[in-house]
Amino acid sequence: MKKEMTSADVAALTFELSSGDTSIIDAKIAKIYQPAADEIRINLFVYNKGRDNLVIEAGKRAHMSQHLRPSPKLPQSFPMLLRKHIMAGRITFVKQYDFDRIMEIGIVRGGVDTILVVELFSSGNIVLLDSERKIILPMKPVSFKGRKIRSGEVYQYPEAQISPVEAGAEDLEKAFALSDADVVRTIATRFNLGGVLAEEVCARSGVNKAEVARDIGSDGITSIMAALKDLFSPLLSGNLKPCVVKKDVKGEMQSFDALPFELDIYKDYEKESFPTFNAALDAFFGKMSAESVQEQVTAVKKEKVNVFERRLQKQEAAIDKFTTDANKYTLVAEKIYANYVDIEEIIGVLLQARDKGYSWDEIRSILKKAKDSVPAAKWIVSIDSAVGNIVLDLDGIMATVDIKLTVPQNAQVYYDKAKKLTKKKDGALKAIEDTKSAMQKKEKKASGKRKVHAKKYWYGRFRWFTSSDGFLVVAGRDADSNEEIVKKYMEKRDIVFHTQVPGAPITVIKTQGKDVPEQTLQETAQFVVSYSSVWKSGQFSGDCYWIKPEQVSKTPESGEYLKKGSFVIRGERNYFRDVHVGAAVALELEGSTRVIGGPVSAVNTHGQHLVEIVPGKFNQNDVAKKIYKIYVEKLGDPNFVKQIASPDKISMMLPPGESDIKGQ
Repeated sequence: MKKEMTSADVAALTFELSSGDTSIIDAKIAKIYQPAADEIRINLFVYNKGRDNLVIEAGKRAHMSQHLRPSPKLPQSFPMLLRKHIMAGRITFVKQYDFDRIMEIGIVRGGVDTILVVELFSSGNIVLLDSERKIILPMKPVSFKGRKIRSGEVYQYPEAQISPVEAGAEDLEKAFALSDADVVRTIATRFNLGGVLAEEVCARSGVNKAEVARDIGSDGITSIMAALKDLFSPLLSGNLKPCVVKKDVKGEMQSFDALPFELDIYKDYEKESFPTFNAALDAFFGKMSAESVQEQVTAVKKEKVNVFERRLQKQEAAIDKFTTDANKYTLVAEKIYANYVDIEEIIGVLLQARDKGYSWDEIRSILKKAKDSVPAAKWIVSIDSAVGNIVLDLDGIMATVDIKLTVPQNAQVYYDKAKKLTKKKDGALKAIEDTKSAMQKKEKKASGKRKVHAKKYWYGRFRWFTSSDGFLVVAGRDADSNEEIVKKYMEKRDIVFHTQVPGAPITVIKTQGKDVPEQTLQETAQFVVSYSSVWKSGQFSGDCYWIKPEQVSKTPESGEYLKKGSFVIRGERNYFRDVHVGAAVALELEGSTRVIGGPVSAVNTHGQHLVEIVPGKFNQNDVAKKIYKIYVEKLGDPNFVKQIASPDKISMMLPPGESDIKGQ
């Protein structure tokens, strides 16, 4: 299923947003919201149309939408700062940068020009620039090699790719001559097209997609040039045919791609046409997002707080209140005794006045005059004439005194109140013990239902994952385990991966003599890049390659020395360029019960309760503890979770270096 937009999608989107009936040029910007971590919604007033919403999800999608996530109750800082700079402004242009997955929206407000840059590649970003292209505010401040996305820095584009729309024969010849990959991968990576459009180019050109790129002759180059021109002619002419492509999944037709024009490789699939590409994107991405929110709401309703937990929370809150009030009443009683003589004098004055027939209003007047002769009279805050009580301010402590009682009797009233609350507190403490006992019984009963099926596997001490296609992939953790994998477990029929830069584990796909699908190769490429120094350095992508086992050697060149865990690679390498980092952990609860980790797609295939990890600022132990707490909350069985996914076990599945949990 399609996860993010392609360069061609961005080209079609910007064409619609900048021209014709679908244009948002001169639209006025109203409020801006951030309903999810990577998503903003810009409310627009479009000329001659009324209100509409532009939804932007960094790294994934951008389109006008009718499927909206609920607005957050408390606005985050990023949309509030955007409002400060562009709210009430008007859109002046919408364009694509260099056929890349970058969209720029020009805005003018009060004569001040700004540009909102939308990055839809990799993990993505949304960046506001001033008229001199200095960064005012990024959604996610990040630093890459030679590129900083931080306030005050001049915005720099990522390294440019060859535009397939403008590429000439010389560009293709050069790109293919320098490539170590096959034709389809070279087109996908060097021309910024992605896998689906690269497959389409090969299909239209008639060139064998598996052929080594450097072996393509002039006839092949000419055919590919013609296919590129034919493929993108709808974008150049504006003659789009937007559609959503569907396929049968277990007897149900499900959408899996949204396109601005039809593709030959999907000619046998069911398609739903749309009047605009924005509408197609919204039907695909927007609807999917809205359904995801509804699923989360339903899940929250199901995961209501346990009745014992609610009871325990109320009992603990009651104890806190009993303790606070009892201490307060005791303090008032002590203050009354500490001011015994003065309070007795006040009571005496008031009783005498009442015996002489004075009204309470007259008494209040007398007290005002008596503040010099009876200094304690100024302590009186108020008089309740209905019951004959006075409120005294005793050094900031308010005490209600009944003038019909003696000073000791008034103090005893407060001592009795404190004593009564102490008894209630004792009762609540006993009730808490009963509640905890009931919770323990329930936990034991629940834990009895979950059985841990722990089995030791030979690869358990290495880094490992099972691909979506069921292939075991094993990698070293250090120099010793790298040596062990190569010498003891690597076979001639296996495939070996490594990164272009140092600091990566030797990674082996155990093929068992079977053909390895493209999905497994892609997942292994992401795995070797993510569990290398690329992640540790905070980068979001890197290059890697695969080779055959016979190309790995411990024999160095003459006069050179190899340290432990290092190897010499000889011969041709098959490259994967600009591989995005990505990792996740999940729980395997069927068959073996254990925590698993690796590429997101592979982990999602074999595990439940997936937690996605991104490069961040927390060390492995801190992230592992956070994930452990998530699993305890989800499963409600701390004992079971501790056995299969303790923080230590989770930590072993995480990439090296600092990380964070996506969406938190």
